[in-house]
Amino acid sequence: MKNRLFIVASFLFSSLVVIAQPKMMVGANDPQGKAVGINAGRVVWTQKANTVTWNQEDKFWFKDDYINQANVTELLSLALQDLTSSSSEKEAWTKLFVDFNKKHGRGKNSYQKGEKIAVKVNMNNTYSHEESEELNASPQLVYALIQSLVNAGVDENDIYIAEPSRFLTDYLFNKCHKDFPKVHFVDHFGGDGREKTEYAENVIPYSVNNGRLATGLSTTFTEATYVMNMALLKGHVGQGVTLCGKNWYGTTNIHHDWRHNAHDNFDQDRKGGYKYMTFVDFMAHKDLGGKTMLYLIDGLLGSKNVAGAPTGKWRMAPFNGDFPNSLLLSQDPVAIDAVASDIFITEFPDAVDVNYMDNYLLEAALAGKAPSGVKYDPERDGKYAKGLGVLEHWNNPTDRQYSRNLSKRGKGIELRYIYKK
Repeated sequence: MKNRLFIVASFLFSSLVVIAQPKMMVGANDPQGKAVGINAGRVVWTQKANTVTWNQEDKFWFKDDYINQANVTELLSLALQDLTSSSSEKEAWTKLFVDFNKKHGRGKNSYQKGEKIAVKVNMNNTYSHEESEELNASPQLVYALIQSLVNAGVDENDIYIAEPSRFLTDYLFNKCHKDFPKVHFVDHFGGDGREKTEYAENVIPYSVNNGRLATGLSTTFTEATYVMNMALLKGHVGQGVTLCGKNWYGTTNIHHDWRHNAHDNFDQDRKGGYKYMTFVDFMAHKDLGGKTMLYLIDGLLGSKNVAGAPTGKWRMAPFNGDFPNSLLLSQDPVAIDAVASDIFITEFPDAVDVNYMDNYLLEAALAGKAPSGVKYDPERDGKYAKGLGVLEHWNNPTDRQYSRNLSKRGKGIELRYIYKK
């Protein structure tokens, strides 16, 4: 009798666990859209143990005392080379620039001196140039990216590290500016060595009437030749996660205090219906997603919530009670957010608003024939967006395989996981 009760109890518990899993718009290994990139649909995930050793007693997690710069530099180098099937960082950058220029009708040219490169970092949880204990872009990753570009032959004066809607804090600025004094650091107010952003008005009127949403864009991006999007692995009220798609919001001429800003069509339909998503307009805009040559997600630390200090150590494999110590890279804006979403919801299945959080990714993947019926034209110039990348979810959290991992003829995502001891 006791055994029967145990079996019944176990079954009910398992059922509750299954029921509690987040609901998605797309199922496992059901690719939607067309993959993009030198290696189509490839997302590279690099992880190195002991990169983060923050003791959580010191609120300033971002210090070099707690994040190993050499490890971060190695993670980025490995990811760049694997993403592009290269044998060196310089070769990887050349391939990325050439691939971008070919797609934009500029021939088989690489970067040329004088071409601006704008990097959108996520410093959303900042309130001045003073340090913030909340989770923002890791100074070590920003430093590693600048160093990698410069070592590959990019002129420092052509690099712009930008957070137009917030502040670039002292630790990040001082660490990077010290060794790369000609790099431009752009934020909302400028001063203290930073440059104050300017805006081009009415550049993004959106595909539908969004009413209150900001329509201006930072000229750092409208004037750039190349753009990179460096997002964070963390949650957000409204859409469940704040990854590369959400990171674009900070390029618009919003107020530096989020309480004064509109967030129209940021959240998915809670019942799982199709709807217009503002993020797709960001991803399709000629000066944002249209100029982006590389997407990065900073997963050195991570957080369940949008605000506050990093969550701490993560339970899921392969983190196993340590910090994520991870970096994600891709040329596919849909695929990288899909992989990051799978990681996030595995660790935090009870996070706020994760149900159907991949709605914006489905709309983006099928932008030419979006399920919502919306014709995405963020500039309203009559040039409608087509599919922006590929969406699918992995088969399970243990094997973490996507369609291209399961079959050479797959049409979805290829996840490349590289672990360094």
